[in-house]
Amino acid sequence: MLHPKKVVKYNTNNCTAAKQTNEIKIAAPLLDPLDIDGVVITADALLTQRQFARYLVENKQAHYHFTVKANQPRLLEDLQYYFKNRQTPDATTTSYGHGRIETRKIWVTSTLNNYLNFPYVGQAFAIERESTEKKTKKVSRELVYGITSQAEFDASAAKILETNRGHWCIENSCHYILDWCFDEDRCRIRTGYGPENITRLRRFVVGIVKATSLKGVAETMRKLTMSVRMVFDYLKMTKNTAKPR
Repeated sequence: MLHPKKVVKYNTNNCTAAKQTNEIKIAAPLLDPLDIDGVVITADALLTQRQFARYLVENKQAHYHFTVKANQPRLLEDLQYYFKNRQTPDATTTSYGHGRIETRKIWVTSTLNNYLNFPYVGQAFAIERESTEKKTKKVSRELVYGITSQAEFDASAAKILETNRGHWCIENSCHYILDWCFDEDRCRIRTGYGPENITRLRRFVVGIVKATSLKGVAETMRKLTMSVRMVFDYLKMTKNTAKPR
C-alpha cells in the first residue's frame, strides 16, 4: 500500500567533508531496518546516485525525490537544456515571514523519463525561488533542478513543490538551531570519530529539548546553562525532579 503523503528527509549534512564522502555508503544500511514501503525519501544532491535510487525503488519499494547538481553533470545539463525555455509554471506558492516574501514556481515534465540516464525517473522538475526583503526590497532568485520516481498519478506539480519545500524547511531549521545554539560552523573538532560523535550528541540534545520542553530550544538551553541542577532535573536524574517548563 502506498502512502504518498509520507515523506522522510535524509539529512546528508555534517561539519566535515570526510564524513560527507562516506554518507553514500551508509545511507542504505541506515534505511535497511525501516519499513519505508511507499514513503518518499528526499535527499541532497550528494545522494543523487543511481545505485541509491535502485536500492530505494527495488529493495525498499520507496520513492525518491532528489536534487540534481554538478556531481551529476550530464543529468544537470539535460535538465537545464529542457527547462531553459520554460513559460507558465505548473504550480506556484507564496509565503510571508521573517521579513521576506518568498515565491516558489515549479515546472514538471515526464517527457524526459526514457531519455535521462537515471533509473526509475517518474518526473523531472525545475523550481525557481524568488525572495524579496520587505525592508530593502532586495530580490534574490535561485533555480534548482530535480528528479523524482513519483509518476504524475502519484504526485502533482503542487505536491512535488510541497515535498521539496518540506525538505529544505527541515534542513534550514536544523542548521539554524545547531549554528545558533552550538556555533557548529566554527567547530574545530576534526580528528578521529570526534566530529561524528559531537554532531550526534548535539542532535540528541536538540531532540530531547524539542520532545520535552514547552519553550524554544535556544531559550531552554539558556536556562539549563545557568544551573547544573536544572540539567539533572531536566533529564530526570534526581529524586526530586522538577517538571520541564
